Amino acid sequence: MGKTVKPTATPEYASLVTAGSDATPGKRVYVKSYGCQMNVYDATRMLDVAEASGYSEASTPEDASVIILNTCHIREKASEKVYSELGKLRLLKEEKRRAGEAVQIVVAGCVAQAEGGEIIRRQSAVDLVVGPQNYHRLGDLLARADRTALVDTDFPEEDKFDHLPAPPKERIAARGVTAFVTVQEGCDKFCAFCVVPYTRGAEVSRSTQGILDEVRRSVDAGVREVTLIGQNVNAYRDRGTGLSLARLVEEIARLDGVSRIRYTTSHPRDMDDDLIAAHRDIDKLMPYLHLPVQAGSDRILAAMNRKHTARDYLDLVQRLRKSRPDLALSSDFIVGFPGESDADFEATLALIDAVGFAGSFSFKYSARPGTPAAQLSEQVSEPVKQDRLARLQQRLEEQRRSFNTSMVGAVVDVLFEKPGRYPGQIIGKSPYLQAVVVEAPEDLIGKVRPVRLLSNATNSMGGEILPVPEPSGGRA
Repeated sequence: MGKTVKPTATPEYASLVTAGSDATPGKRVYVKSYGCQMNVYDATRMLDVAEASGYSEASTPEDASVIILNTCHIREKASEKVYSELGKLRLLKEEKRRAGEAVQIVVAGCVAQAEGGEIIRRQSAVDLVVGPQNYHRLGDLLARADRTALVDTDFPEEDKFDHLPAPPKERIAARGVTAFVTVQEGCDKFCAFCVVPYTRGAEVSRSTQGILDEVRRSVDAGVREVTLIGQNVNAYRDRGTGLSLARLVEEIARLDGVSRIRYTTSHPRDMDDDLIAAHRDIDKLMPYLHLPVQAGSDRILAAMNRKHTARDYLDLVQRLRKSRPDLALSSDFIVGFPGESDADFEATLALIDAVGFAGSFSFKYSARPGTPAAQLSEQVSEPVKQDRLARLQQRLEEQRRSFNTSMVGAVVDVLFEKPGRYPGQIIGKSPYLQAVVVEAPEDLIGKVRPVRLLSNATNSMGGEILPVPEPSGGRA
């Protein structure tokens, strides 16, 4: 258990097609997206907006007339990485200008929200800075930015989801058999280390009807698994009806064609009785939950403004596992928070041992400008943070491997998603998000089949497909 990631942001590229596009020749947009699932989702919707304004997708920056950096502000030096990227794009823009081609450069996402006009002041090649709540205006903003550089980072009164165009069926299908669906944005928790409340704003939930409509369109295009996402997804509550996340999951589970439901990311304080019961009662809700704890020391949790204790977290885990005994957990951890002592760190390791995680994301603390923790004294030295991170990740990796090894021999349902690396292979995901490789024809992609897990490699598991049980009563 304990899938770990290095504490650096890895770029993710929007992978979309232009089938069925009514794009204007020469108007091509390229999106490079960094960070979380929310940014991946936002990147796809930016391309939907651009397509509705006559653009098609470019496969490289060199082929684009509009280049969008969809940025993340969570990790240290995020802004400087953006400026470094912008320096390279400035050279590309100048080269294309000499060739008689115009290029617009756009900075979107959370760095755009945090830095605003400073981005254009530091890099004059930028034409447009747009915050994560305003990209539904992208078509109009690009037209206006053709005349003068613009900044749009105000929090609008209108709900952007009411103005986003529905993507064509072909585009949804090209994205695969799984889909993210944003149901909630923003956060009211104000953890001392986090910039989200400042870059994404207060907690806002989409309407249930809008979410159901999006899921129906996705399912109609071949999507079989939906992951409901939000900065604090289990705070979801429909502003009109008061419907909770548990009830939303129930509504989605009723839709024909939906095979699997997941949600992320959760806060322990918002994991209520109804949501715990949903894990027991709704078969389509997968038994894998990402529930960040961040630390195991009550003193550090209080300094982080998490408003829960280690015992609160452990009690919540116990209730969840009582409700769904086969539930597996993943979590987020920060080491080296200001003032963290050796004893505090050992308390985090003790919590890890007490829970047993199937996956994790772990980071060294990095001060984010404007957050309360950045002003704290007793900043932990870099060598100490590095040592603690290595020890933490080793413990979490041991748990991840132990969990996967314990699954060898088990039979699990696998949703197949794509061809494998070698001919004759296909790859899917288990209920626990394990990559599973089998030898089978590609016509099983998009289908769920029972698989016996036979082996555990570093990043995937091998298995064999079992016969689908006959319906009760046998063949007609």
